[in-house]
Amino acid sequence: MALSNSNLEDIEVQLLLEGVYRYYGFDFRNYAPSSMKRRIRKVLATEALSTVSALQERLLHDASCLERFLLGLTVNVTSMFRDPSFFVAFRETVVPLLRTYPFIRIWHAGCSTGQEVYSLAILLQEEGLYHRCRIYATDTNEMVLQKAKQGIYPIDLMQEYTQLYLKAGGRRSFSEYYTAGYGNAIFRNSLKENIVFSPHNLATDSSFNEFNVILCRNVLIYFNRTLQQRVHQLFYDSLCSFGVLGLGQRESLKLTAYEQCYEEIAKGERLYRRLD
Repeated sequence: MALSNSNLEDIEVQLLLEGVYRYYGFDFRNYAPSSMKRRIRKVLATEALSTVSALQERLLHDASCLERFLLGLTVNVTSMFRDPSFFVAFRETVVPLLRTYPFIRIWHAGCSTGQEVYSLAILLQEEGLYHRCRIYATDTNEMVLQKAKQGIYPIDLMQEYTQLYLKAGGRRSFSEYYTAGYGNAIFRNSLKENIVFSPHNLATDSSFNEFNVILCRNVLIYFNRTLQQRVHQLFYDSLCSFGVLGLGQRESLKLTAYEQCYEEIAKGERLYRRLD
């Protein structure tokens, strides 16, 4: 009995992701299937290919195609002070905890093009804590990490970002944090001093330090349960006792193996404190 086109596509996608993992080491095999197929179809259109098998052949024989593939597969929807109530809650509940540490390590996993990392740096500067922080900003995609390192964003976004900054409890004029030039906003080097941008794959890489705070917002929604479980274990193992985990609005610890390992410290804002 012949397979339907949908079943055939499923097989092609599985073979493609297996090939990418075995040849390049990037593991997308446990990403949510429906989301993955949508993104692969967009890559097919960009590459002017008609089948997933044709994309697999190009990927395995043309390394330059890999960068385009990775850019198409990773979701880079972000903004400065995204979900401003989260940052308000961070100021009110997490900052007082951080004041008790002589040195603060923060991991921002899945940092994308960096807007939320700089938002955090601004918040910590305003709270007088940035000088004793080290923020590790990681992402699978090295192309978006390069954009994050630059800290340069279109100037026409600054009006929107200013409103989000004010809603997030910002205490200064937002324009103090960047200079305008050539249609862009260039964020000040003082915000970058304590940020380390580095590649890290949540699907395959291990813990690399012990952290007081881990933020991973709007990333887990793209993973299946197997990968979500792996990442939750990774975060739990990477947090110090009473360290803080911050997730996205559509993510939660409910129904995970780690639900009882944390206490919620800001109701509705997905901020959790690791229990000892």
